[in-house]
Amino acid sequence: MRRLDIALVQHAMGPEADENRAATADGIARAAELGAQLVLLPELHASEYFCKYQDPDLFDLAEPLDGPTARMLSGAAADHGIVIVGSIFEHRAPGLAHNTSVVYERDGELAGVYRKMHIPDDPGYNEKFYFTPGDLGFEPIDTSVGRLGVLVCWDQWYPEAARLMTLAGAELLLYPTAIGLDLDDEEPEQRRQLDAWRTIQRSHAVANGIPMATCNRVGFEPDRSGGEREAEFWGHSFVAGPQGEVLAEAGSEAEVLFASLDLGRSEQVRRLWPFLRDRRIDAYDDLLKRWRD
Repeated sequence: MRRLDIALVQHAMGPEADENRAATADGIARAAELGAQLVLLPELHASEYFCKYQDPDLFDLAEPLDGPTARMLSGAAADHGIVIVGSIFEHRAPGLAHNTSVVYERDGELAGVYRKMHIPDDPGYNEKFYFTPGDLGFEPIDTSVGRLGVLVCWDQWYPEAARLMTLAGAELLLYPTAIGLDLDDEEPEQRRQLDAWRTIQRSHAVANGIPMATCNRVGFEPDRSGGEREAEFWGHSFVAGPQGEVLAEAGSEAEVLFASLDLGRSEQVRRLWPFLRDRRIDAYDDLLKRWRD
């Protein structure tokens, strides 16, 4: 058994970055107390979800890879001796920013970076205004606890992303996330969306024979532009095994969710369900097309 103890720090974010970083640091400390070897954080955890509307001034929230959020995460990893997967609004150059996951080793060193590849542009999720699509591809990040297939939020809806991480040797899929309810939707529609979100991510675990974890934020966040794009983030962070079985799931409040994984189990699952063996790679050329006419 290759046991990996993982904790997901699900929490709310407010308008003050220092307070958000303090809440994140507290959650990491709690995860370390529980015995976690790996900590996963929500998407863009240093700020409220600012992509509800378009405002050039909000680029001031972006930080370099050695900025205050990165330094906090690096210090926490070293202080607690754990691997941390965090998320920043990365300032790369003037007018050029990414939605970036950063992974820190147990000694606080940067193990790797993943820049979000799929960028949404929907009402209340104006991410194409802020984020340049990632240019690092779907490459797992090697750490002392395993080879991590780190993706971000909107990436979680795409089987191609999970598959490419798996084919590159990822042992675990990880999704920092910020997703919530449209308060104008009726309750049945809200339930369908939450169920779809769970289902698609569990399906990536099943199709690839590896475990996955997704960490979401919680809480109500107003539209500070004065518009009507308020959001209620639904939480429900969860961890699933390589057959899609849910091992742990949070509710809709702040929580540090803990789960133990057996990374070695993927070998046995793939022997019984040999999806990778039976792929018809000779017949998939049309996947590179936008549409089949």
